[in-house]
Amino acid sequence: MSTPHTNGGAHPLDSPVRAALIGPHAHFAERRGRILRYPADVAPWVAIPDAPRAGDWDDAAALVGPGGAVTITAFREPPPDDWEIVFRADGVQLVDTGVETAPFPEAVRLGPADVPEMLALVERTRPGPFLPRTVELGTYLGVRREGVLVAMAGERLHLPGWTEISAVCTDESVRGQGLGTRLVRAVAHEIRQRGETPFLHAAASNTNAVRLYESLGFALRRRTSFLSALVPQPLSSRLPAPGGVREAGPVAVR
Repeated sequence: MSTPHTNGGAHPLDSPVRAALIGPHAHFAERRGRILRYPADVAPWVAIPDAPRAGDWDDAAALVGPGGAVTITAFREPPPDDWEIVFRADGVQLVDTGVETAPFPEAVRLGPADVPEMLALVERTRPGPFLPRTVELGTYLGVRREGVLVAMAGERLHLPGWTEISAVCTDESVRGQGLGTRLVRAVAHEIRQRGETPFLHAAASNTNAVRLYESLGFALRRRTSFLSALVPQPLSSRLPAPGGVREAGPVAVR
């Protein structure tokens, strides 16, 4: 399957959080100046400009608040020296170049009522960030055995023409049964049905997962990095009053 691309200019997957928050996920966007972010209970991601100015970091700090974490994917410049970096890792971005998608009849759609079970599964398996309202970002499919949620996968970042597959996790009790593979194929099928292309991120160190995704038909598009840094305290001497503006529609970005 061929993947959409742009002729000239930046590709939306180069800054996927920003592309999502000024696109299909604009209704989630919180903004201050040139900084965009998801609500703290939806996703941890913050969109920082590729070439941030000092004022951008001040706006990011004010938006998340004193002691809050600014978590960035595809960052190009580190935060100022007085910010404490609490997490930093190399990652890969993989795109669908020929995944054999298929529905998974055993899988059920998960929604807000299933969040306690989803959070419990995430706690057991540690697939990456999943918060109380993450389920609102897109379709989530799960598998239950004897009434217990044991596997799931779903959609996270949604860009024009692209949707990220995320939260792929399988309980240890059912590993080796191919549930994760079938769920990825099923979520990819949903994305393809909309005329969009699936993509995903993984830690570069998670070579087993990367090999699995490549065997399914995903290919490396680019290497990236993930970073989370804490807003320094105190803020009062150098920042304007905290606060952001929730945008109900598309967000205008300078």
